[in-house]
Amino acid sequence: MWVFAVLVVCGLACGIGADQNVRTERISGSAGDVLEDNPVGRLKVYVYELPSKYNKKILQKDPRCLNHMFAAEIYMHRFLLSSPVRTLNPEEADWFYTPIYPTCDLTPTGLPLPFKSPRMMRSAIQLISTNWPYWNQTEGANHFFVVPHDFGACFHYQEEKAIERGILPLLQRATLVQTFGQRNHVCLKDGSITIPPYAPPQKMQAHLIPKQTPRSIFVYFRGLFYDINNDPEGGYYARGARAAVWENFKNNPLFDISTDHPTTYYEDMQRSIFCLCPLGWAPWSPRLVEAVVFGCIPVIIADDIVLPFADAIPWEEIGVFVAEEDVPDLDTILTSIPPEVILRKQRLLANPSMKWAMMFPQPAQPGDAFHQILNGLARKLPHDQSVYMKADEKVLNWTAGPVGDLKPW
Repeated sequence: MWVFAVLVVCGLACGIGADQNVRTERISGSAGDVLEDNPVGRLKVYVYELPSKYNKKILQKDPRCLNHMFAAEIYMHRFLLSSPVRTLNPEEADWFYTPIYPTCDLTPTGLPLPFKSPRMMRSAIQLISTNWPYWNQTEGANHFFVVPHDFGACFHYQEEKAIERGILPLLQRATLVQTFGQRNHVCLKDGSITIPPYAPPQKMQAHLIPKQTPRSIFVYFRGLFYDINNDPEGGYYARGARAAVWENFKNNPLFDISTDHPTTYYEDMQRSIFCLCPLGWAPWSPRLVEAVVFGCIPVIIADDIVLPFADAIPWEEIGVFVAEEDVPDLDTILTSIPPEVILRKQRLLANPSMKWAMMFPQPAQPGDAFHQILNGLARKLPHDQSVYMKADEKVLNWTAGPVGDLKPW
């Protein structure tokens, strides 16, 4: 099997798989049409003007938030301020956006601690509901919030605690734009728009290598296999999937896997045919974005993942899905994929529209992740009349949730 795989790698890397020979293929059918939709003219968004303590001052305190995987909350705000879909007349708005940065509270090591997020969110909603009439007309059903935490609007970095908390009650009617996507999970709200995590576009651009470079690495992965601090035996972290990758393939010459994170990480992905994208504590990570941008076929190992912009990006056609329980057979699964199938996935990945849809560039570009979010919001229009509240009607409970959430922010 290894001999066959080496021949496959050689065939793909020594000519037919080199990027300069991989034609770009347009996505056929509705997925491609949706991916290339232009949201301008299809919706209008009103951006609330909030005191800077909810956004700019938070960022000034810790500029590291600009490069964090959850930075979409910042860049979406900046994008909307100058977007042609923005309206200054709230009476004509289809959607209302509240610009707050609840994830920008980082530890010295750069990990977000969203303990203050529920109080910040409640405070912002109280402000807009007091100063404008639009929240009260629908109790937030025509409002959207960017909540790109590990577990979205459950506002906790530990899954058990996040599940126990549940989604902040005041957000139950709003549309959530979040990176977290896991089927049948209390922290994924019906109707949420699942987006990719933020990966710095300029940084990736700076590491591009010549297109004619062969893809000489069969399988590539850099990252943790065990979370020694929180799960030393590896049975709970990534539900054991990452541990299984290491134990089964650490000595397999087709697998270039390690915990090291070399300076050539981005270059190595561009030299690889398959890039492993296993779950960690959450189902996703920025390497999913990196794999697509660098044309490396993502091998998605996360049984219940809800993928970014799944109604626009044909994940089944560009990626490979491997069940967590089948990780020990990963070598057999990947070496059994016919070369023509690999080549077609590479052609689809070479389509620029696929790459842009996964990125938040500054300035924005047609079809990028900003536009895909707006496309998702446009597809929810027009709002059903049932979202509007009757006189004195109340659905949301302002006092629900942990007592700590009720403290002033």
